[in-house]
Amino acid sequence: MRILTAFLILVSTTATTLAAEFETPASHAVILDYDTGLVLFGKDADTPVPPASMTKIMTLFMVFERLKSGALSLDTEFTVSADAWRRGGFSSGSSTMCLRPKERVRVEDLIRGVIVLSGNDAAITLAENIAGSEEAFARQMTERAHELGLSTVEFHNATGWPDPGHAISVHDLAELTRIIIRDFPEDYAYFSEREYDWCKAAPSNRYNRNPLLGVVPGADGLKTGHTKEAGYGLAASAQKDGKRRIVVFTGMTSNRGRANEGERLMRAAFGDFEIQTLYTKGAVIGDARVTLGKAASVPLVAVDDIDVSFFRPNRRAIKTVLVYDGPVRAPIQKGDPIGILQVEERGVVKATYTLQAGASVEKKGLMGQAIDGLVGLIRGAGQE
Repeated sequence: MRILTAFLILVSTTATTLAAEFETPASHAVILDYDTGLVLFGKDADTPVPPASMTKIMTLFMVFERLKSGALSLDTEFTVSADAWRRGGFSSGSSTMCLRPKERVRVEDLIRGVIVLSGNDAAITLAENIAGSEEAFARQMTERAHELGLSTVEFHNATGWPDPGHAISVHDLAELTRIIIRDFPEDYAYFSEREYDWCKAAPSNRYNRNPLLGVVPGADGLKTGHTKEAGYGLAASAQKDGKRRIVVFTGMTSNRGRANEGERLMRAAFGDFEIQTLYTKGAVIGDARVTLGKAASVPLVAVDDIDVSFFRPNRRAIKTVLVYDGPVRAPIQKGDPIGILQVEERGVVKATYTLQAGASVEKKGLMGQAIDGLVGLIRGAGQE
């Protein structure tokens, strides 16, 4: 028998409210809490979509890994190919660092060229020099992303240039951002640079396109993206009062719309959403009935801290549901996974947490089992 035990949290069980909706005009969006990894808000967040130049976040991840391992240094010089110049240089009409064929450029300058100038030529140069070709580098990007658990990734290039099947979900982009901030804090600092004066052919091409830098307090990265296919998108992060939030969205119809929505979503990330710890690791959540055991029940304990995120107007619509298949048959070993705790908002499961046995329960002997069986028959006979 599946046993469900439901109870409201955060308010009394008699409270009622009409839960509000948080909306965005973006076609795909996610707000992620950095510390817990909890999704505070999502809109079609797990569907793979064209990321445009937000692809370059993964390109940079590949570079940062090699810097950390010592395979590259910031002073390593790479040669700009004719193809990188043709497809990403000044005359290409795309976002560019204004590199020239056969030019030798330091890795650190190429990193800044990708981040601040969104240079396609810089991204291609990094890819070609690391992997031999952009195609090979894109395969490595995809493989590495899958190793990181980013299952929606399929990259065909290092720039985000439109290509059928080149895609990633906004949720995976947010997770990738979280990994970069966690694993490469020194390199992440490049994302906050607002100006880089390299492109002599176009002196005005020197400013970071991230519309939140200098506008939203605490904003310190990451990357914009735009193609006709993808619309206008943004991956961004900010810190406030010891918290960090990550916002990723795409599908906006204008640069101005992206800037306005980016600011609104980031301010909402801190002002409109909340995280509360319900149970700490090891806390007893409830009990599961036991059959054929020397104890009638076994405590169910939290494997990890159990946190819940919610849109503040919806706090009264949150509940938890304890689920297990029971009664649980003995013997039971302490630490055995027994059930789950579901966190729901208006009937939609937001998160699930594994619960394990907090104690061992030995199996009864043959005589005890026989008595249990007889009691069950007597109880059953009295039911219609």
